[in-house]
Amino acid sequence: MTEASSTISGTGTDAPAELVATTVGYAFPDTELKIADPETGETLPPGKEGEFFNRGFHIMKGYYKDPEATAKAIDRDGWLHTGDLGIMMENGYFKFAGRLKDMIISGGFNVYPAEVESFLYGYPKIKQAYVTGVPDKIMGEVGVAFVELKEGETCTKEEVIGFCKGKIANFKIPKYVEFVKEFPMTASGKVQKFKLREKAINELLLEKQK
Repeated sequence: MTEASSTISGTGTDAPAELVATTVGYAFPDTELKIADPETGETLPPGKEGEFFNRGFHIMKGYYKDPEATAKAIDRDGWLHTGDLGIMMENGYFKFAGRLKDMIISGGFNVYPAEVESFLYGYPKIKQAYVTGVPDKIMGEVGVAFVELKEGETCTKEEVIGFCKGKIANFKIPKYVEFVKEFPMTASGKVQKFKLREKAINELLLEKQK
């Protein structure tokens, strides 16, 4: 993060390959990193999902001539609210779970797109998958999975949804599946999920439910 002088955590050169592949490491020396409730700021125990809070000498003083934005990002105790969701493991390593602003609230349940995306990557035919939320009259929001298939593969929406059933909670299963050849990207190579959301709303005729 730019606000944290770019880097908050990492793994050591002696870390097991599994931890390198599945976590974002541990907090760098002389910095503090915790998982907290996004609403209350209360520190959460290992295994509980919440927002990454970071504190230390490396945190920015604030946004230029924008004290209101600064106050939203850094609380009175000096913790930077990163907007990223994660889990701290018992061994002090952290796992990334997605962006707070990307979270889908479906029927009162929190759905983290990164978790669903990671699950979908387990389907052999899928090359890439990104999940976003769209309005729903009954559930409030439901998930839409944008899927790019591997070269030469064919697949139906029913196949993708069938792969999910019985393996993840029903409220996490995307209601819609859209197959694409490419994804809208930023100049830095990040998928623009807001454009995927707009595309889904338009194509599924959900405008009136926003």
